[in-house]
Amino acid sequence: MKTVVFFSIFAALAVVSVNVRDAQCQQITIVAFGDSITAPRKGVVTYSEVIKGELGKKRISANVINSGVPGNTTVHAKARFEKDVLAHDPDIVIIQLGTNDSAVDVWKTPPATSSRVSKIEYERNMVGFITELKRRNTRIILVTPAPTRWTEKLKAMYGKPPYDADDPDGFSRPIKDYVKIVKRIGREQKVPVIDLYNAFYDYHKRPGRTMDELFLDGLHPNSTGQRIEADLLINQLRKMDIGL
Repeated sequence: MKTVVFFSIFAALAVVSVNVRDAQCQQITIVAFGDSITAPRKGVVTYSEVIKGELGKKRISANVINSGVPGNTTVHAKARFEKDVLAHDPDIVIIQLGTNDSAVDVWKTPPATSSRVSKIEYERNMVGFITELKRRNTRIILVTPAPTRWTEKLKAMYGKPPYDADDPDGFSRPIKDYVKIVKRIGREQKVPVIDLYNAFYDYHKRPGRTMDELFLDGLHPNSTGQRIEADLLINQLRKMDIGL
């Protein structure tokens, strides 16, 4: 009888050993889907690189794919969604789009009077991404567009209505509506949302700090800005039970 118990315990331990080994070998695929804020940039440690490094410290085998393309709106992103996202069969997709969608190209001749992608089309495209990913049981994290800051170059290009060159926050005017759309989509679709817009303003409110410290050029977050985004995403990934 003792022998039977011994072999039963041995068999159970063997099963546990196999399960642990399988868990260690399992790889998580995360796709960062976005525009130039997401895309690799010389001299900048992007949020996707930070996430990969933090997962590595926890010995989590993660394939973190940066599918950010400069200049992309949701219309551009929709055209490459299959190739740059779905083809990777991801476990988790981080979606951050909207800065380019919201832009009003007042520098053109004649000046544009509306955003590159309307709010209605933007929402439709974002919901389309989410619907397809949900159909595949892929987990999703939405990130709001970040705010923007004036530089002399940007004032020369965009310093006309609906922008307000006299207001330090005047370059973010059209973006605000797209931030609201992302938050509403998150609520309605029951998808977590990282509020990067307000996170940058929270940084701005700290004594001795200014949001300008978070950007390379008023538009693109530097390594410090990317780290803020990465930390928020890592906190969300912890809630998703991937071993962090």
